Amino acid sequence: MTIEREYTTKLAVDDVTIDRRDIEMLDAIERYGSMHRAADELGRSYARLQNRVVEIEGAVGQITERKRGGSGGGGTELTETARDLRRQFDRHDAALDGVARVTESVFAGTVRDRTGELATVETAVGPIVALAPEGASDVQLTVRSDAVVLTDPDETPRADGTSLRNQFRGTVARLEPGDAISRVTIDLEGEAGDSAGEPDPSEPVLEALVTNASVDRLALEPGRAITASFKATAARAIDVDADQSS
Repeated sequence: MTIEREYTTKLAVDDVTIDRRDIEMLDAIERYGSMHRAADELGRSYARLQNRVVEIEGAVGQITERKRGGSGGGGTELTETARDLRRQFDRHDAALDGVARVTESVFAGTVRDRTGELATVETAVGPIVALAPEGASDVQLTVRSDAVVLTDPDETPRADGTSLRNQFRGTVARLEPGDAISRVTIDLEGEAGDSAGEPDPSEPVLEALVTNASVDRLALEPGRAITASFKATAARAIDVDADQSS
């Protein structure tokens, strides 16, 4: 099971909120050089599009300007203010994309032993060292996808020689590429795991969030054997019994 957060990119300037529809409007105006044509292509009325331009200009300054007529008959083009607004939106969107794609993999297990705040939890995929509440027995573990490190099985250091206490062999089941980062779903080798084909929703899987450069370097694709590692402090346990009794 995975838990996914959803976010929407927006810029707030005074009392005006600029969202993706506004950026699409600016893109259309620049592409077609005409507010009338932009409205037609976007399926919006010209009056509403013009009013929206006026609203945004009240917050950030002039974003369009008329081109004088000539052989092309004139038209409308964006100002540098509008282009800077689009750049800011794109930067914010790229940064937020990484957050939006973060998921949490969830594993059920039982605490077997502990050393201070860290406990060894037996799960369907094997023992996981995690932060666990004192006195907890039956727990649910969560691991954020941006805390998982993927390495080639032949190049992975031994777990006892690194801070990555938890290591699992698995197989890439699904790869979901984004503009800069990709989500990788891994079938883990365990009692309930299936290392081939699409992940079974009833079986434990681990999700990782990696850069597209890492995807290329590791030659990640469905069926590729991989080692997934994460720190003990990246795995957090919730006391199931305490949660049910509250």
